[in-house]
Amino acid sequence: MKKPLIILTGPTAVGKTELSIKLAKAVEGEIISADSMQVYKHMDIGTAKIKPSDMQGVTHYLIDELEPEEDFNVVRFQEYALKYMEDIYKRGKLPILVGGTGFYIQAVLNGIDFKEAKEDNAYRDSLLIQAAEKGADYLHDQLKKVDPEAAKAIHPNNVKRVIRALEYHNQTGDLISAHNEEQKQKDSPYNFCYFVLNRDRKVLYDGINKRVDLMVEEGLVDEVKSLLEKGCTGNMVSMQGLGYKEIISYINGSCSLSEAINSIKQETRHFAKRQITWFKREKEVIWVQKEDYQDDEDILKALLSQIKDKGIVK
Repeated sequence: MKKPLIILTGPTAVGKTELSIKLAKAVEGEIISADSMQVYKHMDIGTAKIKPSDMQGVTHYLIDELEPEEDFNVVRFQEYALKYMEDIYKRGKLPILVGGTGFYIQAVLNGIDFKEAKEDNAYRDSLLIQAAEKGADYLHDQLKKVDPEAAKAIHPNNVKRVIRALEYHNQTGDLISAHNEEQKQKDSPYNFCYFVLNRDRKVLYDGINKRVDLMVEEGLVDEVKSLLEKGCTGNMVSMQGLGYKEIISYINGSCSLSEAINSIKQETRHFAKRQITWFKREKEVIWVQKEDYQDDEDILKALLSQIKDKGIVK
């Protein structure tokens, strides 16, 4: 019998966090963060990380687990998530993957096999240096030469995934785009409900702009300065995250604060658009358009109805 799994995802700033708490409490669930940045300690404001006081007693995993200098990628995510899921099942609880990193979700849901591509720190370090010295576009151009399909699917600013694709090709001689497509066709080992929360694009974009303004008000610049004082550098995977690299440019004198803020807003809107495009390609997703419901309580009822229909909870 397939084990039960709930996924709650959607573009950044759509309101996943608040709904996920309500959902977890309703189904006796525990939350595994499917976010590539919230795993890092000391990076709270720029990642819109949930505060412990807002968790309402719901256990969360993969939040505040790594130091910023550590690498975190899809392989590590899958390894950690599967370990935590096993523990959650043993205690009779229900795992809920919550976050907007679609490839992380796919890796767990479809049981993608990454065994062929072990980490190569020396090669990765050389690519990180190239990204820092020559820019993300230079690295993306290298990927275009060896795997055009992967380059189409991965934004140049997503240095982490560009490096992963180059690393895979360097080690195996194969294309990660072909590998991912093959793995995507696998039948999921889970009885799952895959919810994608979405909302009107203009409302979503307005929400993103307001969130960025709030981050700055709450001290994003000081957070980045503190990370730099701790020894973090701009070429670390963690510091390539949205909001962090732009503020580093401001601190380094490459742009004004208003230019950095506008850049964060623009890049975040582009990121949200790419997230929606990704989820549209996924199989068996249940789209939840916020405008179709009165409030989160109304959405929760609809989610619970689908979850019960699938036999995930009684």
